[in-house]
Amino acid sequence: MYRHITILVLAIIAAVAVHAQPPFNKIKHEKPDLEQIKREINDRNSPYYYPRLMKEFQRNDTTMKLDKYRRLYLGYMFQEDYNPYRISAFSDVLNGNYNKTSLNRAECDSVIKYSNMALLDNPFDLNQMSLLISALKLTRQNSLAKIWQYKLNYILLAIASTGTGVDEDNAWYVIEPQHEYVLLNMMGYTITNHLFYEPYYEYLTVVSPEGDNSGGFYFNIRTILQEYYRKFPEEM
Repeated sequence: MYRHITILVLAIIAAVAVHAQPPFNKIKHEKPDLEQIKREINDRNSPYYYPRLMKEFQRNDTTMKLDKYRRLYLGYMFQEDYNPYRISAFSDVLNGNYNKTSLNRAECDSVIKYSNMALLDNPFDLNQMSLLISALKLTRQNSLAKIWQYKLNYILLAIASTGTGVDEDNAWYVIEPQHEYVLLNMMGYTITNHLFYEPYYEYLTVVSPEGDNSGGFYFNIRTILQEYYRKFPEEM
């Protein structure tokens, strides 16, 4: 079920993190009430009505803050086209560039083109978003790179705001398993192992930025599994 991430993708995510790490230590941690979020995003009179949130996001509205990004991100699990294990139709096109150690201008242009197409298909493909930011910077499209960095940072802050990750009761919530890797890499951690604990927790062991064994972090994937098996019962 897991989408493959190559070494280059992880290296790009790490490089993006060095230059534009979100302020993880300044946010309030609050376990999300997913039923309340579901009500809010389906209420046409709510400022969090989902079609409106998605339009703001897609037009690069930088007035969106954490409250909206939490509803936008977590609310995506309740959209009909949501599939946490969907593989991008453009992954084969981009995989050739993933395996290169560096990109020339033509390859950057290709990454920009197909990453944008992949993000239209899945607006929360954070791997593609990281690649897009890197390619935009390499081609000196700095203003557009900053907008995408803003969006990526707030998505990661939305994830980080759902808990602390230190135990099951404070597990982080993600809408796609690969987001666990992106979040921890952006925090500077190197992931050493990935474990699943019943009934719906994933635990990633890590090495700290200083090279110390730092234990690991918990992620709650209950809604991921519920929505996936609701839509694809044959996979149970």
